Amino acid sequence: MTTEDTVVTSREGRVGRILLNRPRALNALDLPMLRACAAILQTWRDDPHVDAVVIEGAGDRAFCAGGDIRALRDAQLSGNRAAADQFFAEEYALNLTIATYPKPYIALIDGLCMGGGIGLSVHAPYRVATEYAGFAMPETAIGFFPDIGATFLLPRLPGELGTYLGLTGLRVAGADAVHAGLATHFTPRERLADLSAALAHDGIAALATHQEKLPAFSLTGHRDAIDHCFSAETVSEIVNRLEASRSEWAEAALKALRHVSPSALHWTLRALRRGRDLTLRQALDAEFALTRTTMAHPDFAEGVRAMVVDKDRKPAWQPARIADVDPVVIDALFAG
Repeated sequence: MTTEDTVVTSREGRVGRILLNRPRALNALDLPMLRACAAILQTWRDDPHVDAVVIEGAGDRAFCAGGDIRALRDAQLSGNRAAADQFFAEEYALNLTIATYPKPYIALIDGLCMGGGIGLSVHAPYRVATEYAGFAMPETAIGFFPDIGATFLLPRLPGELGTYLGLTGLRVAGADAVHAGLATHFTPRERLADLSAALAHDGIAALATHQEKLPAFSLTGHRDAIDHCFSAETVSEIVNRLEASRSEWAEAALKALRHVSPSALHWTLRALRRGRDLTLRQALDAEFALTRTTMAHPDFAEGVRAMVVDKDRKPAWQPARIADVDPVVIDALFAG
């Protein structure tokens, strides 16, 4: 067994194991963690003694709650764009490695799985969620956008679920993640350790013997409304359709949209629509370019301040209303 800061790697049977070992920080990713994961995957790629890779998060609160956005904010404010570029370049390269890995890669997801955690899991062919798994891309709440290939992933979820989740940042929990396409298997937390052990002996065949029958999708009754409201081509029209719906579900969606950055809603919708026609590699390249322009917008520093640094949950967005976002400003973010 080897330990590289907050990533622990080991081999058991014919399985290579990666443990994200930063539980107090909800296993949030920093650059050394990204590098440790990338290095061990490269080592195991050609190791004849490793037939599959299993990745888990330490503790029961999170698989991985995302990247170190506080450090990214500091880099942006200090003018150290090179540090931010390095983080995103290595993170996105790791996302692509996982998506194209030649051996089975199995993510066991218990607790929060957000942002960068989704990048470490959802691009893989096997994603096991427990009833405590909580998937979310809440980047609009910090004045950013769903990245790590999410502009490729979210448009490919059923109907307009991806647009709904990407704009609102709302969470999909437990078995609902399988219905939504974010996970592939559902296993209760009490059986997850048994599944993890069985993978070392039986390989991916253990997934079938440890999964549970899925309960009904909690969003089934809202799917038509989601597809109707979030298929609109502008954020303002999405809001209009939600307002016309006059349902409890629509009110919850509106509340979420009115809490996050108005500008981020506009550039996220634009990025998601563009992502429909891109490959994963193209989407990651486009996202990398978009990190540079969106992070320079005042809403990024303000959003991270309000949600992560000061935690007052009272961001002062510029502008403060969805209707006041200038389309010319949004167009400029995508220029070049």
